[in-house]
Amino acid sequence: MNESSSPVEPTDTLADQRVGSGIVVLSASMQLLHMNHQASELSKQINASEHAGGNLKSAHGVLPTALTELCGEIIKALHVRTEAKDWEQFEIKRVAGNPEKPILLRGFGLPDRGGVQYARLVVTLEELARRQQLNTDQAKEKFQLTNREQSVIEHLAKGWTNKEIANALLITEQTVKEHIKHIMRKTNSTTRTGILVHIFNS
Repeated sequence: MNESSSPVEPTDTLADQRVGSGIVVLSASMQLLHMNHQASELSKQINASEHAGGNLKSAHGVLPTALTELCGEIIKALHVRTEAKDWEQFEIKRVAGNPEKPILLRGFGLPDRGGVQYARLVVTLEELARRQQLNTDQAKEKFQLTNREQSVIEHLAKGWTNKEIANALLITEQTVKEHIKHIMRKTNSTTRTGILVHIFNS
């Protein structure tokens, strides 16, 4: 009997809907060697926030400033970290993009025995929201969050507004604001992004 492939489909669709990690590979002279679809999409998001209110067309297809600055730091580090093993426990991190939907950039160097000019730079881009979802249980314990507060954080991580969160949880916007206030106090944060950064690092 043929095994039906239908059980796989929902997962495939789900995987397509979720933005995975973006990967960018550059040469030491900042020539773009590889950029996957996710990296391209996330770069557009960072560009949009970097050029908010400006002419977005000028930024189209251009690597975001946050990414090029990170690459500059990797190149500097490659002059010191010249062996592959030097990069095993080392990465350069930076958060970029819209504060409501922050994107984590992680940079690595791939040294070459021929010298820095032959090295490769690898940068991964990842929505903090995706990473954060994995940490809500840990964060719940660490910050003594209630179930409702944990739900609010999960929706915050998706970049939802108070109104959207209120509708999803069937509560008033005022109640959402109260929850966020309590979460800020518990996580010692002053902004919505600050909450996500604390949760992400928990």
